[in-house]
Amino acid sequence: MRIASLVPSATELLYALDLGDSVVAVTHECDHPPAAVGLPHLTRSVIPDGLSAGEIDAAVRERTGRGEALYELDEALLDSLAPDLVVTQALCAVCAVSFDDVRAVAERLPSRPAVMALDPASLAEVLGDCERVAAAAGVPERGALLERAGRDRIEAVRRAVEGAEAPRVAALEWLDPPFVGGHWVPEMIALAGGIDTLGAPGTRSWTASWAELERAGADVVVSMPCGYGAARAAEETREHWPRVAAMGARRVVAVDASAYFSRPGPRLVEGIELLGHLLHPELVPAPPPGRALEVTAPRVVVARS
Repeated sequence: MRIASLVPSATELLYALDLGDSVVAVTHECDHPPAAVGLPHLTRSVIPDGLSAGEIDAAVRERTGRGEALYELDEALLDSLAPDLVVTQALCAVCAVSFDDVRAVAERLPSRPAVMALDPASLAEVLGDCERVAAAAGVPERGALLERAGRDRIEAVRRAVEGAEAPRVAALEWLDPPFVGGHWVPEMIALAGGIDTLGAPGTRSWTASWAELERAGADVVVSMPCGYGAARAAEETREHWPRVAAMGARRVVAVDASAYFSRPGPRLVEGIELLGHLLHPELVPAPPPGRALEVTAPRVVVARS
């Protein structure tokens, strides 16, 4: 079977199912696993590189407000690759090529590929996609094994933190403007032994005011700007430090959201393990380095005359 992936989480899932040899093309954002990086890219973003968080938000709102797409699909390349299956999503308008556009293109292709949309809003649905994709690719037993392994690891974290005092957590999915993490993020926080101060399981991320974030209160702020790694998330957090500091948390941590929180794929399990250690370091083992960075007030350099 020849499979084209049009969303990074699907690419990660396909490789986790040991279907990498069947993947013929991916998106320009697919950076994991390393084996996927060199595959042909079927998409490109129309949002310019180098914009600030506020400029990105403004550009996205402007284009979506006009009903314009944020991504372009290389139909000629897709045609030349003759896939049997195209895996995409319809959950997020700013995360991938429009599902309607993908379906229209697929109907024009001589290979007439099947189109599968992955649209999980909860952890159960993310794990369920393991079996759905595996079944569509003809290897259902692999999906069952991957889902069971994920559930076992999540349960290990839940049991480790059971009965521990739960800190109040604020998850920031964007900072300019501030977005509160939604979908599966509140579940991840709860399973890791925390209490989400603003998010609710299964609900979409939403724009909050800084005043709302201050009133909600939090012991720990987890900065997870969508699509950012830990270093860039830390830099973004420092740029908004007075606002973040006003939330009154005793700790502020920037995490690799792109890998462990933004994408509804297999690595959300590792995100729960990461959160478990951040909230209860004495109960959950430390993950590999580089996945999270403590953020403190920027140093003020006083010029000497």
